[in-house]
Amino acid sequence: MSQRTRLRALAGAVALTLGVTLAACTTGGDTPSTDDPIRIGASLPLTGPVADRSGPGLKGYELWAEQVNEAGGLLGRQVELNILDDGFDQDQVVSNYTKLISQDKVDLLLGTLSSFLNLPASAVAERNGMLYVEPSGGAAEIFEQGFTRLFFAQPGTSDTLPDRFLEWAGSLPEGELPASAAYVTQTDPNTEPAVQGIQDGLEALGVETVYDESYPAEQTSFDAVADAISRAAPGILIHGAVAEDGASLIQALQRVGFSPDVLFQTNSATDTLNFPTAIGEGNEEGILTVVAWTPTSDTPGSADFVAAYQEKFGEAATEDSVASYAAAQILQAAVEAVGEIDQDALAEWLHANTVTTILGDLSWDERGVPQGSLSLAQWQDGTLTIVLPVEAAGGAEIANPKPGWVG
Repeated sequence: MSQRTRLRALAGAVALTLGVTLAACTTGGDTPSTDDPIRIGASLPLTGPVADRSGPGLKGYELWAEQVNEAGGLLGRQVELNILDDGFDQDQVVSNYTKLISQDKVDLLLGTLSSFLNLPASAVAERNGMLYVEPSGGAAEIFEQGFTRLFFAQPGTSDTLPDRFLEWAGSLPEGELPASAAYVTQTDPNTEPAVQGIQDGLEALGVETVYDESYPAEQTSFDAVADAISRAAPGILIHGAVAEDGASLIQALQRVGFSPDVLFQTNSATDTLNFPTAIGEGNEEGILTVVAWTPTSDTPGSADFVAAYQEKFGEAATEDSVASYAAAQILQAAVEAVGEIDQDALAEWLHANTVTTILGDLSWDERGVPQGSLSLAQWQDGTLTIVLPVEAAGGAEIANPKPGWVG
């Protein structure tokens, strides 16, 4: 059974057989006292292979809750977060959201991180009639489940992830587009279709595929992969990375002495807090990725968030912290507009309205898919800089080719 088939089977099984129905998901019965907190539940992979990305995600939720409570709460009630650790395990994330709903009886849910986890987690929420706003997890198959209370808190999904890179590749003058490309990806429901989309687009531009492999999430050694890529000598390397695997492959490429002219990497390269250190300061230069946000974004409230995050946690904000904060902003906007915790009414309101977040204005189709796209960014002079679309780039242009490794 393929990874994608297994993920679909798991999500389907959750949606069809999870035997928990929560009457409290919609407003009913006694009106809660303003002394009672609004309990918001979420599960995050705080341990395991993506823990370095989920830590900032948790902090984004925590900063939002602190600010809401300081401003008087939500519907006049204080917000209380109930966060569980799923260890990046699909069975555990199902158990966690089931517990949050049926035992802890939270009032609202926020999503976890990654498509891998959000696929089954969103099925738990839908089966129990609860709104589910996910901060990350743009795999197309998440939105093919027919759910009506699911919303993605970023501007674009894996379907549109290749667009900006291919826009740039297609704009290069004859002779400047490398003739060959290698593709390597973790078997993940977000990275696989995104990498395939880029491969299809580059092949349509005449770029020859010289290497095409995938690896499981638990893989930690990439020396053999790096050696094979080096021998194939591609001009372009496309890497569907999720977390630590991004740095691990680059470290292996450094050991074999191979640096492609163009390196595009998903997810891992967006970690402005850890990525440069993990691969060696200066080696991030020229690497391309896609982002919903960078620390220099001029979206509403972004600068204030960056300052508040730095003050509270003593570290720079990352895209993961911003995405979780934006997800909470979306939840807050719906609750304040509806005026009560009615799961169906909240979902209906989000389907019909645009919400202003620190990622910009977001709106969704009937599947919960955002009606926008991600930006292409490149590491330049130690800063992750948006280079496309032009209107968001502030004059920044793509440096091509990427410089070689340093040190």
